[in-house]
Amino acid sequence: MPALRSRHLCSVAAALVLTVAAPATAATADTHSSAALREVMFVGNNWDGTADVIKSTGDFAKIGHLDVIPDKDQRMAEINADPIKWIYFMAIRNGVGEGHDQFADDMYSTPDGRSVVVSRPSFADVVSIDLATGSINWRFPVSGYRADHMAVSPDGKRVAVSASLSNTVHVLDIDTGKQLGSFATGDKPHENIFTKDGKYIWNMSIGDVNTALDDPAWDWTKGDRHITVVDATTYKQVKVIDMRDRLDAFGLKDFSDAIRPAVFSPDESKFYFQVSFFNGFFEYDVASDKITRMKTLPKNPATSSDRTTWVNDSRHHGISMNPEGTKLCVAGTMDDYATVVDRATFQEGPLITASKPYWATVSGDGKDCIISESGADQVTAIDFATGQKVTSVPVGDHPQRVRLGHVQSDWTGPSTD
Repeated sequence: MPALRSRHLCSVAAALVLTVAAPATAATADTHSSAALREVMFVGNNWDGTADVIKSTGDFAKIGHLDVIPDKDQRMAEINADPIKWIYFMAIRNGVGEGHDQFADDMYSTPDGRSVVVSRPSFADVVSIDLATGSINWRFPVSGYRADHMAVSPDGKRVAVSASLSNTVHVLDIDTGKQLGSFATGDKPHENIFTKDGKYIWNMSIGDVNTALDDPAWDWTKGDRHITVVDATTYKQVKVIDMRDRLDAFGLKDFSDAIRPAVFSPDESKFYFQVSFFNGFFEYDVASDKITRMKTLPKNPATSSDRTTWVNDSRHHGISMNPEGTKLCVAGTMDDYATVVDRATFQEGPLITASKPYWATVSGDGKDCIISESGADQVTAIDFATGQKVTSVPVGDHPQRVRLGHVQSDWTGPSTD
């Protein structure tokens, strides 16, 4: 999860209706021999610096395991030799890391299934790791001192990464690590989404999520939070969406405008998003530029009402949608459950007990919602049709992001030769 958010003081007046797409979940393999590739799910274990690779459907059994910090000794030597880097490294550990280092935030495979690209918050970088050998192909240090969420372009050739402490998004060539462009954001950029046609990138900044000033009266201290939309070729800003104005218009002046995970409808007309401190989500109509609906989900009576105890200002963190666009899946992080919600009626299904679920995505066949249970070190599949739990699979320490991807068909892990 990120750290640090803020208040946007002005909004762009002209309403530019952009075609928006559901977040790309994997680098496509269209230009490669599909027979040589196998679709999988990469599970990033943030606290132990590993990734588990599991089946993308069925029993979601584990296929292989990957060390994403093979250069840890070298990176730590650099950090220990630089007082400023050391201060930020320790701040990440003691802040957003909840006392742990953050080594594996987000990841996407390359279209040929031979490498995986990983953002590593504590090391402030993005690396490409060869899946056959486990060695690093390239490394890109981000500006500032922390790397965060990423997004891959529809063609799988570009990866965008949030540099959360420099208010910047870098866009890299996924094969070479060369920077193709960058753009400025609001305070503490977090989630990135490419549009389906690859023409635009949406970035959501969340501001400061580590202060104890969590009462709505102090929300203005959290920073400049907004959605930045840029041209994905020129990386020039084409629109800013300040949800503060939209929430106020909806009668919710005391709600945070820090957008957490988000997902677009299949027809690209609606945007569903979570905000800090809220047990629920909103529906935003892209064409009319307005919030149209709000869904409040149940509170867990066992969850503390003290906002300062909620991890990085989240109450719920994780939302996905089935391919048909009829069901949403929501991770109720601090309320220790996940649930499937009917998109038409906003009626939730069974509350599936889960330990600090941190992310929600969709299985390869689109039948199941996959959540990462960071408190139980497992991923769990929930059937979109019934809302019932299918299975759970043990993974590494503190799983967060789960992404669809590809590996070579015979891959079971890096060679140990």
